[in-house]
Amino acid sequence: MRLIIRLLPAVSLLFPLLLHAQDKSGPAAPKTARELGLEIGVMATGKWNAITDVTGVKVGHHTLVQGDSVRTGVTVILPHSGNLFQEKVPAAIFVGNGFGKLAGSTQVMELGNLETPIALTNTLSVPVAMQALVNHTLQQPGNESVQSVNALVGETNDGWLNDIRGMHLKEEHVWKAIAAADSGKVEQGTVGAGTGTVCFNFKGGIGTSSRALPASLGGYTVGVLVQTNFGGVLQVDGIPVGELWNQFSFSNHLQNRVDGSCMIVVATDAPIDARNLERLAKRAFMGLAKTGGIASNGSGDYVIAFSTFKGNRISHNAPNPVQTIQNLSNDGMSPLFMAAIEATEEAILNSLFMAVTVKGYKGRTISSIPLPKLQELLKTYHKIPK
Repeated sequence: MRLIIRLLPAVSLLFPLLLHAQDKSGPAAPKTARELGLEIGVMATGKWNAITDVTGVKVGHHTLVQGDSVRTGVTVILPHSGNLFQEKVPAAIFVGNGFGKLAGSTQVMELGNLETPIALTNTLSVPVAMQALVNHTLQQPGNESVQSVNALVGETNDGWLNDIRGMHLKEEHVWKAIAAADSGKVEQGTVGAGTGTVCFNFKGGIGTSSRALPASLGGYTVGVLVQTNFGGVLQVDGIPVGELWNQFSFSNHLQNRVDGSCMIVVATDAPIDARNLERLAKRAFMGLAKTGGIASNGSGDYVIAFSTFKGNRISHNAPNPVQTIQNLSNDGMSPLFMAAIEATEEAILNSLFMAVTVKGYKGRTISSIPLPKLQELLKTYHKIPK
């Protein structure tokens, strides 16, 4: 995965100090749940344990760190590398809590397809990200006559660590993220759209995970990517971490910082239509609940789900108005449901475990979760070897 970071010259020297300075109880380096020895759920992961395990899916980031106040970025997800407008993919959206700005969602819900990459960014940068996706689509060969583009852009509010009112994200940053998009390993934590986010009062960010079904259950893959910026009472594989540490939303010694949103993107190669993709998206939300998220009043929590199954792509100029598709039966959906729940739970935990401490806007600092302290707790509960 190529990571493009735009920094002022002076800031490039400060970047390690800003993003990697840990408190005394913090980890020497971020680690995924699997690197800690923690296996979430019972299903096997894909090769990369990432949304990119779904064939054709690519992810790109652009991280924007400038001065002492700009901590933001953009993350893009490409369902396939071709002309997405001409070869749309089945898609659906589930709204867990609608206090958010998932621009372009109504057409996806109405038509059941996706025609641009998905962009995730901060709340006030949604318009510029939409414009960038529109221009990206219009400039692709074969789209010379296109006069309507439904760009899909999700957001979380990173205004605690980022000068969000400055609207520092520009179209060129979105284009760079698209150009950087790649398959394989996905950068996680304090990167792209997760640069300035906060989760369970720790540093949040970008996380990903996948599940690979055995051949007996279809052999399909489900991949999830999240942008975490929400609150609640943290649970790690069933352990009430937030309660045990007395660090949770609405506790007396913490600010009531529970709002901010969570974006969840679910990809699969299973041959399913928009109706069953919506059902799949609903199950992903159950993965968020397993981490202790509460979908508070001001937390816009959305799930976008799409299928990359090539035989079910929707041609923009299909010569035949009748489309023949393959569609997995309702009974065949249950293993995918389970996969989405497990992958979402692990992706959220990875977004926390891979994040680093950040100091940003108005001198505010959000610390990463103290992994050594967490490891001791996991050992106590026999979740990882002692």
